[in-house]
Amino acid sequence: MSLDQSQISLKFPDGSERAYPAGVTAAEVAESIAPSLAKRAISAQLDGRHWDLAWPIEADGEITINTMKDDAPALELIRHDLAHIMARAVQELWPDVKVTIGPVIEHGWYYDFDRAEPFTPEDLGAIEAKMKEIINAREPVRTEVWDRDRAIAHYRETGETYKVELVEAIPDDGQPIRMYWHGDWQDLCRGPHLQNTGQVPADAFKLMNVAGAYWRGDSKRQMLQRIYGVAFRNRDDLKAHLHMLEEAAKRDHRKLGREMDLFHMQEEAPGQVFWHPNGWTIYTTLQDYMRRKQRAGGYREINTPQVVDRKLWEASGHWDKYQHHMFIVEVDESRDGEDDDAAVRDKAATRVNALKPMNCPCHVQVYNQGLKSYRDLPLRLAEFGSCTRYEPSGALHGIMRVRGFTQDDAHIFCTEDQIEAECARFIEFLADIYAELGFPTFEIKFATRPEKRVGTEESWDYVENALEQAIRKTGRTYTLEPGDGAFYGPKLDFYLTDAIGRVWQCGTFQVDPNLPQRLDAEYVGPDGEKHRPFMLHRATLGSFERFIGILIEEHAGKLPFWLAPRQVVVASIVSEADDYVHEVVAALKAAGVRAEADTRNEKINYKVREHSVGKVPVILAVGAREVAERTVTVRRLGEKATEVSALDDVIGALGREATPPDLA
Repeated sequence: MSLDQSQISLKFPDGSERAYPAGVTAAEVAESIAPSLAKRAISAQLDGRHWDLAWPIEADGEITINTMKDDAPALELIRHDLAHIMARAVQELWPDVKVTIGPVIEHGWYYDFDRAEPFTPEDLGAIEAKMKEIINAREPVRTEVWDRDRAIAHYRETGETYKVELVEAIPDDGQPIRMYWHGDWQDLCRGPHLQNTGQVPADAFKLMNVAGAYWRGDSKRQMLQRIYGVAFRNRDDLKAHLHMLEEAAKRDHRKLGREMDLFHMQEEAPGQVFWHPNGWTIYTTLQDYMRRKQRAGGYREINTPQVVDRKLWEASGHWDKYQHHMFIVEVDESRDGEDDDAAVRDKAATRVNALKPMNCPCHVQVYNQGLKSYRDLPLRLAEFGSCTRYEPSGALHGIMRVRGFTQDDAHIFCTEDQIEAECARFIEFLADIYAELGFPTFEIKFATRPEKRVGTEESWDYVENALEQAIRKTGRTYTLEPGDGAFYGPKLDFYLTDAIGRVWQCGTFQVDPNLPQRLDAEYVGPDGEKHRPFMLHRATLGSFERFIGILIEEHAGKLPFWLAPRQVVVASIVSEADDYVHEVVAALKAAGVRAEADTRNEKINYKVREHSVGKVPVILAVGAREVAERTVTVRRLGEKATEVSALDDVIGALGREATPPDLA
C-alpha cells in the first residue's frame, strides 16, 4: 500500500489492511471497523504490545482490538484499574494517606500505602464499598503525557513524596511521563487502562488482606501497608477462586502437619525440617518406593559428601554464579587438639568449603573414577542427595520452600546419539511413577536455547530435535517456552495439577555438555579416542520435602493407605476387649500393616474423633461382641457408616491395601 507521510497502514488479523492518518487512536480504529466493536473495545494489541485505546498510533503496524472476551488483556486491565480505584477510594476515605505503587500480580493486585493507623478488616469493607461507588459512577479514564519537571512539581505540591521519588528515579532521557486520571483522581502509570470505571465488573473483586511492606523493599526505609485484592472477569470466576482458597486453607500442609504430628520447624534452624516419627514414616516409605523404581529403571545408587571444598565449586562454575545461595563452612586445618582456642584462627591454614547446594559436580567426580568406555554408556547414577541452599527468610514456606532438602537426583552420562532414547525412557519412567502416586496426567514444558548460551548452533539444533522427537515417541504433547533453557542446554519441566487446580513443577530433564567439559569427564569411543559425554540432569519428584507437602495438600491429609503413617488404630470399646485388641494389632503387623492399639479408658466416640483428626485411614472398634465372634467393626476415614467383618477377612484386605503400588 502506497501512503504519503501523513498516513499509516494498519494490518488486521484477517490479513486486510487499512490506511489511517498518523496519530489515529486505537479507539478511532475500532470505531472505523464497527460502532458495536468500539462500544465493546477495551484495548488493542499493536505489534504485540498492549495498547491503550487513547494512545495515538504514529507508524505502520499490526493491530488487534481487544474486548472483555479476550481473557489475558481483560484481566490485566480489570486488575490494573482496580488498583487505581482502590487507591482513590482509600484517599477519599482518609485524605492524609500517601500512595506509592500498585502493580498487577497473579489473580489480582496490591497497592502500598503510608498511613499512620493500621488498616482493619472493617476498613477493607469500607474501601470495597467506596470502590463500588466509583465503579458505578462510570467516570471517564483519561491520560496525558508530562515532562519530568511538571510531574515532580505536581507531586511536591500535592505532598505525594513517594511519587516524587519514583519520578526522580526514571531515567532523564527526554521521554515523557504518562499520567492517568480515574475521574478526578490521578496517578503516575505506564498504562494501558480501561476507558471508564464502569467497565470494571463490580461483583467480581474482593479485598483479601493487609500485610507490611518496606518502601522499595529496603528494610531501612518506611514500613508501608500493602492491601491485596483479587479480581476476575465475572462473579462465577471470583467465587471459584475464593472456593479454591478455602480448600487450600483446609489442605494447608502446615496445619495438617500439626494435626497429624508429622514435622515442625523452629527459629534455631530456619528453613530446616524436624521430622517426627509419623512424618518420617511417610518420607522413608516414599524414598523406599523411589529406590525400588530407580533400581528397576537401571539406575545405580551412590552417595556423595555434604561439605565440599570451594575448589570443586570454582571448577564447576558454581562459585561465581551460585555463591549467594551457598552456606560457607570455614575450617582451620592447623588445629590438632581439643584445647585450641576457638576464637583464634590461622587464616593461612583455613580451608573454605561449602555445603553442597546441588549434586551435579559430585556425580561427575564419581564418574571420573576409572576409565570409561563407550560400552559403559549410558551410565545412570542416582542419589537421594541432601542439599542446602540459602533462601530469603521471607520466601520460606513450610516444607514447600526450605533451605535443607533432599532430591531424588540422578545424572545420566551418555553419548550424543543416546540423548533421544534416554529422554523418552525418562518420560515413560516419570509417567509410571506419577500415575502410581495419583497423578495420571501431567504437562511438559519444553524450554529452548536462550539468547546467551554456549555451544554451536548445530549442537543446539541436534539436541533440541532429540528432545522433541523423544516427547513425540511417547505420544505426549508439550508447551514450548522459547529462550527459557539453561545457558548450556535445553530442558523439559514436568508440571502436576492438584485436586483444587494448583499447578506444581516437580520433575525436570536437562541436557548439559558444559559440566563434563569443565570437570574433564571423558570416555573412550569406538575410534579409540577420548570424547566428552553429555550429562543429563533429571529429577522425578524433585525435593522430597516439597513433594510430600504436595501429597498432603492433594489428599487433604487423607493419604493413600500405603503411604499413611498411621494406617490402622484398633480401639477397645470395653476394657475386657484389651487382650483381643493387642492380638488384632499383632496380626495386622504380621501382614505388613502399620497398626497400633488404643486401650485407654475413654469412650469410643472420643477415640474415633481424635484419630479422625489425625487422619488415620481405618479405625477398628472392638467390644465384647467382636471378641466373642472374632470380628471387628470397621470405620473408614470420612465415612459415617461402619461394617462388622470377620477378622481374617479384614487382615487380608488391609494387607493388600498396605502394599506399595510397585509391589502390588
